[in-house]
Amino acid sequence: MKIFNGKKAAEDYMSTHTLAFSTPELTLMRYSFWLGDIVLDPNNREQKVPRIMTFVEEKDFEPVQVIDDEKYIPTGAVRSTGMYGNPVTETSTNVKYCSECGIKNSTTARFCTECGTTLD
Repeated sequence: MKIFNGKKAAEDYMSTHTLAFSTPELTLMRYSFWLGDIVLDPNNREQKVPRIMTFVEEKDFEPVQVIDDEKYIPTGAVRSTGMYGNPVTETSTNVKYCSECGIKNSTTARFCTECGTTLD
């Protein structure tokens, strides 16, 4: 897949032009004109291309894992940090037991903290 490396283009522009410290609107307008300038193609010196084409790179991306929002799979991060969960500690003896693993859970819990099963 071909992508535009805007960061490299902006760094090249800012390093060679004094307008880098000017007003944002003027800098952006000059930058867009700079990208549109016709320059020699670095791969083929006999052809001329817009400067923006010199910042287009070929990249391979790994396939993205699709996240299923219908199923909760615990990673352990929520349970071990102490940052999430019910801030009120329950002192009552009412607890929910998970039907899959048998672990005690809070009465307000929707999912088992151990296996992620939906609690009734």
